[in-house]
Amino acid sequence: MRWNLRMKAAEQGIWKSTELRRRLADAGLEISAGKMSALWTGTPTTIRLDDLDVICDVLSCETNDLLIREPEQVAARRPRKAADNTTAAAAITPRLGRNRTLPPA
Repeated sequence: MRWNLRMKAAEQGIWKSTELRRRLADAGLEISAGKMSALWTGTPTTIRLDDLDVICDVLSCETNDLLIREPEQVAARRPRKAADNTTAAAAITPRLGRNRTLPPA
């Protein structure tokens, strides 16, 4: 996923994170300066759905305007197939540690 907050903010004439932070506070969402900086400069690892709803309301957009799918990156993560139609990765064998047994058959 690509985070598109800055572009959507720019489309609304918001060029600084402090301006967006003020507008979010006016809408009832208080965000710390650190969290606002993280939202503004990078892709958040987590975001509350309630917060996302307020951000969308302030920017007059939908969630799919802020979170843009990148299917080519998903495809790049898939294991490659070998010539004999098996995965190129080696078979996974469980490691037996102390007091562990084999899983049931």
